[in-house]
Amino acid sequence: MATIPPEAFVLPAAERGSLQQRIRQMVTEGVLSGRFRPGAKMPSSRGLAAHLQVSRLTVTLAYSELVAQEYLAAAGRSGYFISENAPLASELPAQAVRAEAAEFSRIAGRFSGRRGVDRPDDWERYPYPFIYGQADASLFDHQNWRLCAVRALGRRDFAAMTADYYEREDPLLIEYLLRQILPKRGIAAREDEVLLTMGAQNALWLTVACLLGPGRKAAMENPGYPGLRAILGASGTEVLPVDVDADGLPPDAIPKGVDVVFTTASHQCPTNATMPVDRRRALLQAAGRDGFVIVEDDYEFEMSFLKPVAPALKSLDAEGRVVYAGSFSKSVFPGMRLGYLVGPPGFIREARALRLMSLRHPPGHIQRTMAYFLSLGHYDTLINRMRSAFRKRRQVMEEAIAAHGLSVAGQGGFGGSSFWMRAPVDTEDLAAKLRADGVLIEPGRTFFDPAREDRTHYRLGYGSIPTARIAEGIARIATAIG
Repeated sequence: MATIPPEAFVLPAAERGSLQQRIRQMVTEGVLSGRFRPGAKMPSSRGLAAHLQVSRLTVTLAYSELVAQEYLAAAGRSGYFISENAPLASELPAQAVRAEAAEFSRIAGRFSGRRGVDRPDDWERYPYPFIYGQADASLFDHQNWRLCAVRALGRRDFAAMTADYYEREDPLLIEYLLRQILPKRGIAAREDEVLLTMGAQNALWLTVACLLGPGRKAAMENPGYPGLRAILGASGTEVLPVDVDADGLPPDAIPKGVDVVFTTASHQCPTNATMPVDRRRALLQAAGRDGFVIVEDDYEFEMSFLKPVAPALKSLDAEGRVVYAGSFSKSVFPGMRLGYLVGPPGFIREARALRLMSLRHPPGHIQRTMAYFLSLGHYDTLINRMRSAFRKRRQVMEEAIAAHGLSVAGQGGFGGSSFWMRAPVDTEDLAAKLRADGVLIEPGRTFFDPAREDRTHYRLGYGSIPTARIAEGIARIATAIG
């Protein structure tokens, strides 16, 4: 069998792991794709190292790991060969793939093509990323999260990590949620009133699936969260937009006959308005009078660093009319996808049954890791660190915005991690122009009711941009607006 030439290997992109991991990936992908056949001789470690411009030790260690994984076999002084025990490449004929693709013309629903917030996948490469909702590696507590994850991998927690909980959750995480997280929002709940979800988006989907559908009506804020609008649209629910003002959703503007009202009362998405307590009580009174349910998406209450937020709507709910949705994704990191619902036992029972049918429960290892991260105090430390950093960034951004005469449409009074802006130009065009200059903003069109599009607003997030780059980024925005 011929030797595979070193030139057959090209290192994957740097963000895909360490050098050893990337070398192993080259070999495994070659084997699984069928390019490298059993018995083929690998390049010498010296030859491949020279070609890839890495150390010979790096290649040798990668080869040794591949031997342990049975992708390679070592033959003494003869070198390394593709193992006879390596996984076989797929032998399925190409026409099977084409036949499968043809069958997709029978899809009953259409869920693609819905509008979302536009941001490039490689946003981290832009020097001025004013985007919302991404984790800042400089603030995250990598060390303690890793320690909690390792502890959750231990023998004592083996069942928590590997077991199928069916319709249940990790009891340690539920206990901390009930005793520490929810009381901070004034919410007292029992175990049968709480359900863990795969983030807030999944929480909203479960809620819509349980409460709404064809023939039912939902009121949502305008502008409002585009992810919710997509869920409602896919469900067949009639969506009635309600324009928000400086205090958020006005109860008097809610149309008659709605079944569910969605609100982001603490930090309105995207304007950041905070609903006053008097208005919250008025909204609850309207719900009791008109017979609708309120879904409170409290997605960013932890980022209140200017002054405390008002009590959650759910904490004021005496009649069981509020379903509360929370998330750890904004405060820890979005890739974790861990959130929760709080509501009446009957609602939680149905949402739990629906979750069981669709995804059973969030991964056990993530639940137990999060339980340790919370119970050991690391979560509160992280929140304090983020609040301090965001306070400073907000101050720098306020000063830069004022210095360049940009127009703030909404910034809230409690903190958060973004500004809602207005410009005298089409912000879709502005975003494209700024992207070429290394600046990322979020055009506001996607937040508005499609029947009444608005292209004069945009959102500036400061959760992921270093403080030192804010002023220059704002200056570039001002220059582009002209």
